[in-house]
Amino acid sequence: MTAPSPLSYWLASAPAFTGGAEGGVEGMADVAIIGGGFTGLSAALALGKRGASVVLLEKGRVVGEASGRNGGQCNNGTAHDYGALSARFGKEIAKAYYRAHCDAVDTVERLAREEDIDCNFTRCGRVKLAAKPAHYDKLVRAHDLLAAEVDEHVRLVPPDRIREEVGSDAFHGALVQTTSAQVHPGRFGVGLAEAAARAGARIYEGADVSDFLRVPQGWRVTSSRGTVTAKQLLVATGGAPSVGPFGFFRRRIVSVGSFIIATQPLDDALIDRLLPGRRNYVTSKAIGNYFRLAPDNRLIFGGRARFAISDPRSDAKSGLILEQAMGEMFPALKGVGIDHIWGGMVDLTADRLPRAGETDGLYYSMGYSGHGVQMATHMGQQMARVMSGEPDANPWTGLDWPSVPGHFGKPWFLPLVGLWYKWQDVIH
Repeated sequence: MTAPSPLSYWLASAPAFTGGAEGGVEGMADVAIIGGGFTGLSAALALGKRGASVVLLEKGRVVGEASGRNGGQCNNGTAHDYGALSARFGKEIAKAYYRAHCDAVDTVERLAREEDIDCNFTRCGRVKLAAKPAHYDKLVRAHDLLAAEVDEHVRLVPPDRIREEVGSDAFHGALVQTTSAQVHPGRFGVGLAEAAARAGARIYEGADVSDFLRVPQGWRVTSSRGTVTAKQLLVATGGAPSVGPFGFFRRRIVSVGSFIIATQPLDDALIDRLLPGRRNYVTSKAIGNYFRLAPDNRLIFGGRARFAISDPRSDAKSGLILEQAMGEMFPALKGVGIDHIWGGMVDLTADRLPRAGETDGLYYSMGYSGHGVQMATHMGQQMARVMSGEPDANPWTGLDWPSVPGHFGKPWFLPLVGLWYKWQDVIH
């Protein structure tokens, strides 16, 4: 039996990017962007279409990190319970945050259509599965509040009808958000990069940024492929790099591994029995799982199997945990072949709300906290507007962003956080 590939299924099945800039980084630009994921590429596309000269610097390959290593879900709704957001910020701000996530899904759909990106975008809906009977009661309350205030496109699946959505005895009802979507993130990301290059952006892969400094003309950005001077600079790195001039972000972003397996292709009869709606799925536990089908009928099954950094050894260990969890959830999948095991880093803020704006003349957008497929794409577009003189385009304006006490880059506290979440799953 062949060992599973450690490469993300999405990256392995994406086309090669052909629009990269050749030669060294040099000269002047209106905007320099650090980071070639969804945020940076989306911003480069939007700025290029506005007539700006753009240089984008990516340490590795475009969408090679979080943008190409996620679960491929493009969901409406926030990372929080809407009622909790409303209690903290008030109803109007909670509505605005929720709708920003809905707008973000629309942005992915619009860009895929406008740029003719073959990325399997589909409005499949998302199912939140109650892992315990008491969790369904919470979903009922969440449904009633959402339907009354902010989202008419939600419906409940009572416990006695759960097999209409998922062929498993592990769940006790569900909440469906019918307008959520899924996308092939590798194909979408490469399509964004090609579109940005067509719009005039110079995209440099293998350009590791080691420094950026304020100069009279704006910013001088030094990379392993050369130096560019730009009037404006956007940091779109997701998690803050462990070295280099990113200390402000290192103290505010906590990066944690999320891990995924991809099975061999499943036959249609088995899929009809296990996942008849072919939707996005997420379980209600604090340390839960998320899953969906790939376009070729593989099950993409992920979760925070371990509170650890993603690296080859950690990914492999996590893959075994995920394979066991998948088999317990779906006994018919025990022993099914696993073709890919990979991990990636999720950029978390302390309150799991994104952060975007400007600090000392430096623009940034990151901290999507597990909702990056849609929100990163959306915020690239919005930050292009902000940088072009439309500050109200940023939906996260006004959120303070204090540093995480005791955190300077390496998340030494992850094992403690993991134990706390495990305890929450025991008692709730």
